[in-house]
Amino acid sequence: MGFHFLNSSALFISQQPFNASAWEHTVYEGCRDMPAVLIWYLCLQFINMFLGIPANIMVLWLIHKNKGDSSTSDIFILQLAILDVLFCLIPPLELANIVFLTTSSTWYVLRFFYGMKDSSPLFLSCICLDRYVAVVHPVTFTELKDRHHRAGLAVLVWLVTLAYAAAKCVGHIVNFEKVFTAMILATFAFMVFCNIAILLVLRKSGPGRDEMHPVKKRAFKMVLIILAIIVFNYFPPVALFPFQDYFSPNVFRCYIHYVAFGLMDFSSSIQPMLYLSKEKVGCPGCYQANATPLQ
Repeated sequence: MGFHFLNSSALFISQQPFNASAWEHTVYEGCRDMPAVLIWYLCLQFINMFLGIPANIMVLWLIHKNKGDSSTSDIFILQLAILDVLFCLIPPLELANIVFLTTSSTWYVLRFFYGMKDSSPLFLSCICLDRYVAVVHPVTFTELKDRHHRAGLAVLVWLVTLAYAAAKCVGHIVNFEKVFTAMILATFAFMVFCNIAILLVLRKSGPGRDEMHPVKKRAFKMVLIILAIIVFNYFPPVALFPFQDYFSPNVFRCYIHYVAFGLMDFSSSIQPMLYLSKEKVGCPGCYQANATPLQ
């Protein structure tokens, strides 16, 4: 199924935003009869920039500061924070491109960064996998804890991310949108699987115990947060796009896709804020008191 609209945060590179062969109109002019959601989207992107950049930098600083007493998943959280910092830099160019520019050249840059954002669930999946092994297969986790497989997996995910972003940047790849849909569905299913598996293990913590093991409890909370992020931020595009035929082209182009991808993009702020709130950064001494490593 083709998508005849401009995907702001996940531009499917096999399509062009409008049928105007010479890019005679801006994206905003194309939605001038229904600009509300587009304006909301641009405002959300700038909130994402002003909130997401400092929040992700704080995450990077916190992980570096406490690298001697960190979680095994921090390598993936660090990579995700770097990716989100890069993505949060694009709103000024995106604003200019949507509202003022009629050239197609700047979309190559934007599509590359959109491709990077599309791939961010892969790092979330790595975090979830690490927590799954730690809770469900603790013996295997202990054997692998001090090895370098996490660094290798992070490098592999970056290679996949950059290859996907480059392919998206080039454009005109037939049915390329199916890669994004499959990736979102696969990561969502994987998160659900990990969450259920960890929940089942936690229920077997032992009879007569009033509290769960703190390491398992923290692991479950982390996976639950990741699942919530996937459902709220990443699943709307997959849930809405199959119903494209039920909307008029203008409504789908100017309303539906900006709602879906506005929520997806805002994960660049939600993810670090949830991490920082979990670590209680704002309370002096609270991090050391609450930062028991998930090992």
